[in-house]
Amino acid sequence: MMETTFLITLLAAILGFYMAWGIGANDVANSMATAVGAKAITARQAVLIAGILTAVGAIFIGSHVTGTVSKGILDVEGQSENILIIGFMSALLSAALWITLASYLALPISTTHSIVGAMIGFGLMAGGTAMVSWDVVGKIALSWLLSPLCGALIAFLLFKLIVKMIFDKDNPDEAAIRLGPLFVFLTFFIIAASLLMKTNLGNKLGFGEEILLPLVVSGMVACVAGLVGFYILRNIEKRANGNGRYMRVEDLFRKLQVMTSCYVAIAIGANDVANAIGPFMGIIAVTEHGFMPAEVTVPSWVLAIGGFGIAFGIFSYGYRVMKTIGHEITELTNTRGFSVDFAAATTVLMASKLGMPVSTTHTVVGAVIGVGLARGLAAIDLRVIKKIAASWLLTLPIAGATCVGIFLLLRWIFI
Repeated sequence: MMETTFLITLLAAILGFYMAWGIGANDVANSMATAVGAKAITARQAVLIAGILTAVGAIFIGSHVTGTVSKGILDVEGQSENILIIGFMSALLSAALWITLASYLALPISTTHSIVGAMIGFGLMAGGTAMVSWDVVGKIALSWLLSPLCGALIAFLLFKLIVKMIFDKDNPDEAAIRLGPLFVFLTFFIIAASLLMKTNLGNKLGFGEEILLPLVVSGMVACVAGLVGFYILRNIEKRANGNGRYMRVEDLFRKLQVMTSCYVAIAIGANDVANAIGPFMGIIAVTEHGFMPAEVTVPSWVLAIGGFGIAFGIFSYGYRVMKTIGHEITELTNTRGFSVDFAAATTVLMASKLGMPVSTTHTVVGAVIGVGLARGLAAIDLRVIKKIAASWLLTLPIAGATCVGIFLLLRWIFI
């Protein structure tokens, strides 16, 4: 019995790592592609930074959405231990296979879409439509619709604001130096608020402690950052002369864009690790208890497998999808890239507090389209958008159908 448990855990760990690798290979583009596209950092630097930060996000913050993916989608009560183990393994393998193919084709798909579609396929085979918690699926599906729209709207409006407040002025450099502290404040506020709210500063506290306190602390951090930014920018203005200040606009936003890209990398690790670790944790829980318990505690070593798997995926294969988002949808500058990353960070923050395993892919692609549309429809490549949209529509049915096939095969072999 002990040997069987060990083998099941080992196989689950391998499948979880493979799924995490796929997340890293595909979702890395969401965090660093805009920074690479805008030439804020090199592709090699992006891969290194994203690999480290997504692992940090997964290991230290990633447990908060794992429960939704592992047990919230399906009502597994009454299912046998063997069926649950085979089902979770089928879901992991089918989702990972589709993500691998999409990464090879350089298509930025939703890893959340993939695992949810696979879990639905497992549920339909194991218990029919009654086993699927359609209200939870509907909530998740709503986030898939709202996240790209929200990302596009925020990015569109923010870039328009930057153009109006800075680029349309007679001296854009002076405007950037004058308004720079405001954007520094906004950047640090959204990053600090996101991180503090995800760690909750204390579990199960009331509104004041869980919401208001992180916002106040974030505001204080952002104010200090804004004052430091004001001091630095003022000295830059004193040292600059004549036409030499023009590059200060993009240089300012290049630094801010790197910061927001780093935050998005952490957010991807925290949010998307659940897509690999959720079913993996389900297998471990079922193996230990013989059934799926109501509460599942995620051990640090399980999160570590997910975090390092994501990092390895970024290092080994992340460059393909990065090229699609960073270069092929629309031309990116530092101000446009900052608008994209800020919009994505804001959307992910809101979704996280609602407990939605939101698609960072949809959010970032929507934001890239938003800044492109801010310059007119001709500024975006509609052919690339159509390919991406088609891959999004195919993800759920392909992952689900693949899971059905793998589940039936494993059930025929082992049961």
